[in-house]
Amino acid sequence: MALFSSFGSKSIVGLDIGSSTVKAVELSQKGKGRDFELTHVGVAPLAHEAIVQGAFLNSSAIVDAIREAIDNAKIKTKNAAAAVCGHSVIVKKVSLPVMSREELDDQIRWEAEQYIPFDVNEVNLDFQILETSEGDGQMDVLLVAAKKDLIDDYVQVMSEAGLVPAVIDVAAFAVENAFEANYDVKPEEVVALVNIGAQVVNINILCEGTPAFTRDITTAGNQYTEEIQKTLSISFEEAERIKLGGKKSEDSQEVVPQEVEKAMQSVSENVIGEISRSLEFFSATSADSRISRVLFSGGGANVAGFQAAFQERTSLDSTTLNPLQRMIPNSKFDPDFLDDLAPSLGVSVGLALRRTGVS
Repeated sequence: MALFSSFGSKSIVGLDIGSSTVKAVELSQKGKGRDFELTHVGVAPLAHEAIVQGAFLNSSAIVDAIREAIDNAKIKTKNAAAAVCGHSVIVKKVSLPVMSREELDDQIRWEAEQYIPFDVNEVNLDFQILETSEGDGQMDVLLVAAKKDLIDDYVQVMSEAGLVPAVIDVAAFAVENAFEANYDVKPEEVVALVNIGAQVVNINILCEGTPAFTRDITTAGNQYTEEIQKTLSISFEEAERIKLGGKKSEDSQEVVPQEVEKAMQSVSENVIGEISRSLEFFSATSADSRISRVLFSGGGANVAGFQAAFQERTSLDSTTLNPLQRMIPNSKFDPDFLDDLAPSLGVSVGLALRRTGVS
């Protein structure tokens, strides 16, 4: 699915414009199978509060970060795909009378008016027919809407950075793409993909290989940084460094590990609470669908003790999604570098797959 697309060459850059970093990935398909080579990957930090709650507050900083990520990756390809999420994006599974895709193309804007809280003239729409029940004359349709202003923001910064916007996707679906390219999916399995970014957590629950429940929540990784910042009375940048396992600068007081651990634990409880409530809501409304496992991705997936605390609270089997699990890394990459970076590449890898054989 794509909220915006302009088709060009086969190669495409997967560009994850997060609120703390920009990540750029390029893949190449090996032969005619589902084997892919990771050819380029680059990461660049983004200035704090350049993006706040999905709003681009400092476009020039975002453009600079995109350019830096592309330069770090040594990417020459210009066609790029990005992903949106947050409160300006609506994903709903709806039941409609059976009709052809062509008929739905003609009627989708009228149908969407009943399900989205925005003016239908102010959004980009896309849909996917999931399942048709001939018996009752109904079909399940996945409806996606995103505000045009949001799409325009992404198109503008990508263009100013010298790229050609080819696809604007939804972050949760990009992670799904990465998952399906790297893992065997059993038909009866119900899998929850949870991507923990700096400001948004994307939840996508797959039943029989298709999205059954999608939700974005705004309890995310930056809350760890803010809690450390408040606890230790330090800058956001210093707190971010400590969150990622670094130390305070030489002219600062010594970090008290217990204080940091307590701050991190408090935020983990809040984040886990928000995620588990969404999973519980799905379970309560889908009596026949029990979640088999949860795969975490994003920068927040590696917070110390997070997954153990999640499993203790929910009793659900969980692990970290590796979007490079079946990728063939170019020999130029340091394996340790890729191991550290892999959990945060779910969106960018999923986007890069859009034009290399996985839709």
